[in-house]
Amino acid sequence: MRQNDIRVSENFMLYEFESPDTHEVIVHQKLIECLQKLRYKYGSTIINSGYRTLEHNKKVGGVADSQHRYGKAVDIHLKSSWTPERLADLAKECGFTGIGLYKTFVHMDIRDTPVRFDNR
Repeated sequence: MRQNDIRVSENFMLYEFESPDTHEVIVHQKLIECLQKLRYKYGSTIINSGYRTLEHNKKVGGVADSQHRYGKAVDIHLKSSWTPERLADLAKECGFTGIGLYKTFVHMDIRDTPVRFDNR
């Protein structure tokens, strides 16, 4: 059996959120709920990055106070038929408050203060 092989919602398993360096995982329930809403509208969803340990966050160049560090963020793979703007708008509809646009993925988080940024 795989580590963190626990279903956390209809379409997501706990291991999808784990930090790749240690398999450690923290994920907020609200993040799962927003992500499940997104999944119903977006279809199959690939999480590029979920929770990050401090070491992994440094390795990937994440900011010190990254929402990934607190289990409040995911980076979602962008389907070729979607624009970052379209997925970002859908993320907002699904309850995400922090949204970042990149060339191949969209960052989504549940921070307290809404923010939208473009890192393309």
